[in-house]
Amino acid sequence: MTAQERVTTVLNGGIPDRVPYQDAFWATTIERWRTEGLPKNTSPDDYFGCEIAHIGGDYSLQLPIETIEKTGDYHIYRDENGATRKDLNTADGWTPGWLAFAIQDRNDWYRIKKQAQFHPSRIPQNIQSAYQNARKKNQFVTFAAHACFHPTWQKIGMENMLMLLIEDPDFITDMYATHAQLIIDLYENIKALGITFDGARLADDLGYRNAPLISPTMYKDLVLPHHKYMCDHFAKEGLKTILHSDGDVRPLIPHFLDAGFSALHPLEVKANLSVQDLKPRYGNRLTLFGNIDARALAGSYEDIENEICTKVNIGKENGGYIFHTDHSVPNDVSFDNYQYACKMLQKYGQYA
Repeated sequence: MTAQERVTTVLNGGIPDRVPYQDAFWATTIERWRTEGLPKNTSPDDYFGCEIAHIGGDYSLQLPIETIEKTGDYHIYRDENGATRKDLNTADGWTPGWLAFAIQDRNDWYRIKKQAQFHPSRIPQNIQSAYQNARKKNQFVTFAAHACFHPTWQKIGMENMLMLLIEDPDFITDMYATHAQLIIDLYENIKALGITFDGARLADDLGYRNAPLISPTMYKDLVLPHHKYMCDHFAKEGLKTILHSDGDVRPLIPHFLDAGFSALHPLEVKANLSVQDLKPRYGNRLTLFGNIDARALAGSYEDIENEICTKVNIGKENGGYIFHTDHSVPNDVSFDNYQYACKMLQKYGQYA
């Protein structure tokens, strides 16, 4: 099977030749691995054979980015959504922070709302070459974007958005609906360039470590309609939609299925998600994508084999599982350890 065929088979409830492989890597992890054997001009995606390519565009408000202050320790600036941010430079790479937001109320939103419309400048200039490269590798190509919850708080602030979901839900859901329409318009205009997709991937971080950020009822009433609008649009063209959400989103999963999502990623172990729990509950109704504890990959060979053997053997039963760490690979994982993890996937991920 090609990567495209393998991922398509899993998302459609079938059994492939082996478990599909996909992962993501910190920039500082890649820097470390360059000193430990990763070839200089080869990305870890290519070296290890990632099977999914994500292609999308710009869905920000496209406001001018302006540096306010920059030192060796931090960067304060106004971003493309009008938010004032302070990003810290750390040993692990960087830590983002938000200080203020251009949108505080309805008047601010109505003044700036026109910035959330489609414009050809939202399509990357290199999109054709990225697409052709993915097709040459026979990868599964997704249309990739953020959904509505996460991009909205980045425009108005998390606390402000959560309060307004209670006090003025029509205001926030108008922001959700506007963003959802932009995503559909972006998809259609990329597709008009002759680019075809095998699936869709929408990111919307809806969970913290111990619980969802909003109640299941609030999700069902205020967020699900916009998720469903996007999933339904992709489904009309035969595309399955993958949801990326960090945190403990277990109470929301039944509603994710109602919205039309076919897979859930990355299944954070630190947030108490596990394939052992989710597989019996959801079977092939939901493709489980991830759940390999990145902390175990920094341990011994025995730790690594136990983690992959346990998760992969349960996840792959009757199909419905794609390999991925439970977020992305941090820089405390050595190149040797990660190579061993891939060997263990080869050992335990075969179906025949």
